[in-house]
Amino acid sequence: MKIIVALIRKEFLQIMRDPSSLIVAFILPTILLLIYTYGINLDAATVKIGIKNDDSNAEISSLMASFSQNKYTSVTTYFDREEMCNDIAGGKIRGAVTIPGDFSKKLAASREASISLITDCTDISQARYAQSYVSEIVNGWLVGRCGSAAPQRVILSPRFWYNQNLDGRWALVPSSLAVTMTLIGILLSALVISREWEHGTMEALLSTRVKPIHIVIGKYVPYFTVGMCSLAFSICVMVTFLGIPFRGSYPTLLLVSSLFLFACLGIGLLMSSVLKNQLLASMASIVVGFLPSLMLSGMIFPIGSMPKVFQWLTLILPPRYYVNFVKSEFLSGTIAHNVAVNGTFLLLLGLFFSMLVYRKTARRIDVRG
Repeated sequence: MKIIVALIRKEFLQIMRDPSSLIVAFILPTILLLIYTYGINLDAATVKIGIKNDDSNAEISSLMASFSQNKYTSVTTYFDREEMCNDIAGGKIRGAVTIPGDFSKKLAASREASISLITDCTDISQARYAQSYVSEIVNGWLVGRCGSAAPQRVILSPRFWYNQNLDGRWALVPSSLAVTMTLIGILLSALVISREWEHGTMEALLSTRVKPIHIVIGKYVPYFTVGMCSLAFSICVMVTFLGIPFRGSYPTLLLVSSLFLFACLGIGLLMSSVLKNQLLASMASIVVGFLPSLMLSGMIFPIGSMPKVFQWLTLILPPRYYVNFVKSEFLSGTIAHNVAVNGTFLLLLGLFFSMLVYRKTARRIDVRG
C-alpha cells in the first residue's frame, strides 16, 4: 500500500505541475459550458425581412405595423422590387414579402387574397423561420381585423430561392469546408513551431543564417499547399459524387478560400510560436479553431440568434466570413457584394495574424540569438 500511495501521490503532483492537465480538466469544460449556455440558442431567431407594399389602401398600414412590431422580425421597407431581390441575393435580408395592389379589394369582397414570400434557402432554418413568422403575423392581423370567427382568406405564396427542394445537405455540406480547412490551417500548423522547440531543431535553425521571414514563409507554404489540395479534392467529391450544386465561379471560390486558409494558418502558427508544448498547442487550436468554426460560424446555429457579445466575437473569427461566402457561392452564385465584404475581412485578418507571427518569431530569435 505504501508503494501504491506513493505512486498516486506522484501522479497528483505531476498533474498539478502540468498545466495541460488542468486546462483539459477545467478550462476546456468552462469554455464549452459558456458556449452552450450563452453562445448557442435553439429558440426562435430574429429574421431580417423586406416588405414591399403595392396596396395604397390605408387599412394595410396596420398590417405593415404588425410586421414592424413583431419582436422576431427586423423589417426593411422597399419601394423597388429589384432592389429588394438584390438584397436577398446579397444576404442582407432572408425573406421578401410583397403585398399586391388588389389585396384589400379582394378581402373586402370576401375573396381569397394572396401575399408572396420569397425566402433565401441557403440557410434552411432562417427560411423556415421567415415563412412561419410571416404566416403568424398575417393570421394575427386577420383575427384583429375581422374577429376570431372570421374565415382565413389570405394565402401565403412562398417561393424558395437557391434551394427549391429545401435540402439541408445543399447548405450544410459546402459549409463543412470551413471545418476541414480550419483543421488543416490551425490544428496542423499549431504543432509546427512547438514541435521544433520540443525536438531542439529550432536551436539549430537559430545558429544558422536563417532569418525570421525565412522561417515564416517556410512554415506557410507547405501547409498552404496541403490545404488548397484538400480544398480541391473536397470540391470535386461534393460536386461529382454527392450531387451538391455549384452555381458560382471556381476561380472566385479558390481565391476567397486561399484568403481563409491564409488567416487560419496565421492563427495556428501564432499559437505554435507562443506555446512550446505540442499538447497545449493542439488543445488551444481546438478551442480557438475547431469549436468556433462548428458552433459560432453560422454553419449550424444562426448568428442572429446569439447574444450580442457572441455576435461581436464572431467578427474576429475567419469561419464566420467563409461560411457566409461559401454557402452563397455554391447555391446563389458569385455575388460581388459577398465576395468583396467577406474577402476583405479575411484578407485583413490574415495580414493581422501574419504580422503577429512574424513579430513573435523575430522576438524569439533575438532573445535566443
